[in-house]
Amino acid sequence: MNRLYLQQILIDQKEAFLNRKGLIQRDIHLDNYLRTKQIVVITGVRRCGKSSLMFLIQQAMQLDESKVCYCNFDDERITSYPALLNDIYALHIEMYQTEPVFFFDEIQLVPGWERFANRMYEQGHKIFVTGSNATLLSSEISTSLTGRNKVIELFPFSFAEYLRFLKKDYALDKLSVKQRSLLLNDLGSYISMGGFPLVVSERDLDIAHALFQDILYRDIVVRFRLTNVEEIREMALFLASNIGKIFSYATLQKITGIKSLSSIKNYLSYFEAGYLFHYLRKFDYSVKKQIMNSRKVYAIDNALPNRLGFGFSGNRGRLLENVVLIELLRRGHEVFYHSNKHECDFLIRENMEIVQAIQVVYELNNENYSREINGLNEAMAAFNIPVGIIIVNFENDYTTKLPPRIDAVPAYKWLLEGDTRKD
Repeated sequence: MNRLYLQQILIDQKEAFLNRKGLIQRDIHLDNYLRTKQIVVITGVRRCGKSSLMFLIQQAMQLDESKVCYCNFDDERITSYPALLNDIYALHIEMYQTEPVFFFDEIQLVPGWERFANRMYEQGHKIFVTGSNATLLSSEISTSLTGRNKVIELFPFSFAEYLRFLKKDYALDKLSVKQRSLLLNDLGSYISMGGFPLVVSERDLDIAHALFQDILYRDIVVRFRLTNVEEIREMALFLASNIGKIFSYATLQKITGIKSLSSIKNYLSYFEAGYLFHYLRKFDYSVKKQIMNSRKVYAIDNALPNRLGFGFSGNRGRLLENVVLIELLRRGHEVFYHSNKHECDFLIRENMEIVQAIQVVYELNNENYSREINGLNEAMAAFNIPVGIIIVNFENDYTTKLPPRIDAVPAYKWLLEGDTRKD
């Protein structure tokens, strides 16, 4: 690649990177990542704010422009070649005559990046990278950077971040009737719109469809050199239409018509690697049974099922369930579901012990009361959990008459006052 052309690209990109406006602070404790000498890897789905977080990091470090070496490799002008990263480093030295702090976006697009990062680490350089493919990053990190990296898994906006972005603030301990109504309205918008920053900013779910296409074709089809594009697309659309539901390989084979079981398994792993979907396992003390049991599928953000899932937008209960699951993952919890005679949406495990059972329902009413309570009671009894939680969109007469040891929590309160992220 022509060095002068590469230099111009780097200058253009850096100018755009350092002139970002209108960003909000994310709910991540950055101090540990600012102080560490380790390589910081920011992972997550496309367009969830990884580059913006990297900008906030360099801003918090109060770096002079001459110290910032930035490159976004998801740029059609850049062609990867073996010496690319070294040339970028050399160009920075030539331009600024100073050693840089590295900020690299979509690093998985550069083969062998981990060896360069390892060498710079050995020389005492500070390195921050982002990536949108979990499988590639984890394999590269485990091969060359074990013990030399700290990972931030970034998600689209939480409800708290969503409100912050919209410049809205509510005092939960003294909500008036009007304020509570406005807060519930904002929660309804969040459940429908999701938390992708650009979708929220533009109030346009079609952006989520374009993002899905980007992930599918660029992060999955091209990266894994797939040819059956329509097959994998149809399977993704099916999953987006069935979040919160249990599926098995056999079910997916029957519904999609994909004959190869290995293809089914591969496609599922590709979706997970691209952060499109998360699969929840049924809890069992036997790891082998956990692997064999059917799983439940959830989307990384509600914008995807609302835009892609056929006829899905009316299913408020499963959309709320999806919000809760992603929030649990955002907080760093290890989550399972429970199923025996009845079903409980979420179990949280700490170390080897199940410590919490959570049921999610949009509105507790005469039709679902017994099902939801029986599922929660069964999980509490199975794992000796003293208190169970039902998360509801809003409280009504049914939630005020719950049996002992079961608490109802409004979703807005759980989302805004829940336990904090485990960084």
